Amino acid sequence: MAQVQRMSRLMVKTLRDDPADAEVLSHKLLVRAGYVRRTAAGLWSWLPLGKKVLANVERVVREEMDAIGAQEVTLPALLPREPYEATGRWDEYGPELFRLKDRKGGDYLLGPTHEEIFTLLVKDQCSSYKDLPVSLYQIQNKYRDEARPRAGILRGREFLMKDSYSFDLEDEGLAASYALHREAYQRIFTRLGLDYRICAATAGAMGGSKSEEFLAPAAAGEDTFADCPNCDYAANTEAITYALKPVDAAGVPALEEIPTPDTPTIETLAAHLGVPASATLKNLLVKVDGEIVAVGVPGDREVDMDKVEAHFAPAAVELVTAEDFVGRPDLVRGYVGPQGLEKVRYLADPRVAPGTAWITGANREGTHAKNVVAGRDFEVDEYVDSVVVQEGDPCPVCGTGLVLDRAIEIGHVFQLGRKYADALQLDVLGREGKPVRVTMGSYGIGVSRAVAAIAEQHADEQGLVWPAEIAPADVHVVAAGKALQTELALDVSEKLGAAGVRVLVDDRAGVSPGVKFTDAELIGVPKILVAGRRSAEGVLELKDRRTGEREELTVDEAIARLTA
Repeated sequence: MAQVQRMSRLMVKTLRDDPADAEVLSHKLLVRAGYVRRTAAGLWSWLPLGKKVLANVERVVREEMDAIGAQEVTLPALLPREPYEATGRWDEYGPELFRLKDRKGGDYLLGPTHEEIFTLLVKDQCSSYKDLPVSLYQIQNKYRDEARPRAGILRGREFLMKDSYSFDLEDEGLAASYALHREAYQRIFTRLGLDYRICAATAGAMGGSKSEEFLAPAAAGEDTFADCPNCDYAANTEAITYALKPVDAAGVPALEEIPTPDTPTIETLAAHLGVPASATLKNLLVKVDGEIVAVGVPGDREVDMDKVEAHFAPAAVELVTAEDFVGRPDLVRGYVGPQGLEKVRYLADPRVAPGTAWITGANREGTHAKNVVAGRDFEVDEYVDSVVVQEGDPCPVCGTGLVLDRAIEIGHVFQLGRKYADALQLDVLGREGKPVRVTMGSYGIGVSRAVAAIAEQHADEQGLVWPAEIAPADVHVVAAGKALQTELALDVSEKLGAAGVRVLVDDRAGVSPGVKFTDAELIGVPKILVAGRRSAEGVLELKDRRTGEREELTVDEAIARLTA
């Protein structure tokens, strides 16, 4: 027997207008439909309808994690400083970490993720190769002090997350555990009704080698990913890399300096010389932990600072200021060129390959140089993909023009390797009787973010449209208003509940039929059953919330249809 939830007794208050601070569709609809309410910036309360949806997402996640043999635990959210200091993440996380002191002055944090604590747990519980492999998970609130929490539950300071961790003796075991989690994620997101892409990604502060994101395409997404229409390649734009392709520069004349007064920008230089911006070499100066580094990219491209920061992480990266040029005669603002730079490390995008020729700064005011050849006139200390990816850039696999889209990150899987095991000395006794360092994987799903992603992908002009697996009820029964209609609605609701169907019945007195129908559309239960004008005949109207299809059924027919 399933619960019959009567709206006359349900704490739900729907709104006709969008919240003033709402920027994205899921934020507007989840608030208007009475699923969540804002408590403070980035902090949300889940109301009864919202809690049901959230619990259903948890259930799907839990079932699929259990199916691969992962074991559920619950660890503290309030964590000691020492393990995070041992791995360097106490500082690496920077201002996003909630730090606090207890009454004795001890340092603690609110957990943003739990690699360190799971590592220590396994170190305490597992001593032999016979104890491995093991995969552990939890579903728990996480905390990050977002500078600009926005988009409702998509970007909050407290959020619900499933994080799991695999522990294996060998790299082959890690690959197998990674594959199991990856396949489980595919089943989870399919059951949740999400359209998603598996994209190559960077590891960031997590560390490790292989990393992939599960992205749900949506206009509200904060991630940009590239999708190849010809092959199965997909990647977060920050993770796209290109092979270095040197060219023959034998026919390029010698470097020549040319006067270019009042051309401190690529645009003014290209216009002055009558050349495309792509013929010029842009050299952006940044400071990496205070040291000036130059990044070279073609003049028609922008530097992707996220890529640059990821390359130098955990070092702090910032743009140079006017003060940084003081006392540096080798650095002429607006006229920097890679040839002759002193005491400046030079990074370049692979498009600045050996043999390519450029027009670039001559390191003298009002002067540029042409025929400046990479590898002949200047050396690149390191090649790093560092441009903002554009629509139509070639696919790194097949060369077809890439298509860019926005997406919400709903999951992330990492092959961490031994980063955390090394820092926290996680060893077990191996088959040969000697200590063996354990290798790890880390796997996250944004449970509360998944709710927003589903709302973004499935909503229409009338409101939310939940997939059946996670909806707060299976059917929304609406009593149009008269006593006979209410009596019929409650009767059919009890019969459906007795048959195991989850029912939300709108039995509110004094509420107009129009408001009830509008609320039913807004709330988004997959099936809407209306006790309306033909109630005296025992005839109901069944509507499919997704397709809009309607049909009239007797009570027995409706029960048979909804319990099939």
